Amino acid sequence: MASGRPSNRKVLLLPGDGIGPEIMGEVLRIVDFFETRNLARFEVSEDLVGGAAFDKFGVPLTQETLERALESDAVLFGSVGGPKWEALPFALRPERGLLRLRKELDLFANLRPAVVFEALADASSLKHDLVAGLDLLIVRELTGGVYFGEPRGIETLADGSRRGINTEVYSDSEIERVVRVGFELARRRSGRLTEVDKANVMESGGLWREVAERVHADYPEVALSFMYADNCAMQLVRAPKQFDVIVTSNLFGDILSDCAAMLTGSLGMLPSASLGAPDRSGRRKALYEPVHGSAPDIAGKGLANPLAAILSFAMMLRYSFDMDEEAGLVERAVKGALEKGARTADIGAPQRASLATRAMGEAVLSELRKAA
Repeated sequence: MASGRPSNRKVLLLPGDGIGPEIMGEVLRIVDFFETRNLARFEVSEDLVGGAAFDKFGVPLTQETLERALESDAVLFGSVGGPKWEALPFALRPERGLLRLRKELDLFANLRPAVVFEALADASSLKHDLVAGLDLLIVRELTGGVYFGEPRGIETLADGSRRGINTEVYSDSEIERVVRVGFELARRRSGRLTEVDKANVMESGGLWREVAERVHADYPEVALSFMYADNCAMQLVRAPKQFDVIVTSNLFGDILSDCAAMLTGSLGMLPSASLGAPDRSGRRKALYEPVHGSAPDIAGKGLANPLAAILSFAMMLRYSFDMDEEAGLVERAVKGALEKGARTADIGAPQRASLATRAMGEAVLSELRKAA
């Protein structure tokens, strides 16, 4: 275990709305543990985003907050949104703050792991044998494709009818950089990469395949396969353990990663990372966030599951600071807490008493204290 490392790790916390502040509070307890034990030091600051930022500043993300994010080594994000802000114009909705962060930081690669802890294998909607030991990773292109392509919008035709337009657009350079991320991650894991598209009906899908084949020459040790997106959705619920790393477009990644998420039994367990391109020093801009939303129905009640946020912190250690050992320490602490029966309501069994947010955080800290 490394110790006495310098505090050159600038981390911006953006708790956001709903349960965001509650789960981020448990992450801060993990950060404090690392610093108290002299395992790692972080320069942590905090700011507003989403509905919280709109309430104070009239926008979901201020220019000042964006600049702080650009100056940070990593951003830890909670959640945004809620009924309070649903009537706002589209450009002012809380979610636009997150989208702007992703775009301005050029966070083009979204990493969504789907890992089934043995203690939670029975919580999945699929049979135990199908999901026990599952460990797959979806790499979703995040800043291009149909969500950003032009032309887009709703137009009125000559006959008075209306037509909605969204355009799937990808350049070979956009595809190559995210495919390379997929290959790099597959090389560090089990050496298998599946590129997912709809090349049978979409020209952009054909380009994805061409680029993946070309880049494969730089990673001969990785086995590359191809799959249509509809078949991939079916295979994820038929035999999910056939996959190691999946790389795909923004739209398909959005859908498939949520499908994979539910294999684990609860969105409350799933972290994610959004990565930018490395600079000359090899550092990437990065944002880490739990997959679950703001859960306004339980916000402020201390019932939220903090494990996805804690596991997002572990991903930050691994991908932003090359601290694999420390990341593993956090992940093993989560595993240990679950094995000892710690459960929040979203992952609890009827015969178990559910833990509050802080109690679940304490269960993880207890495991950390034993190991470190």
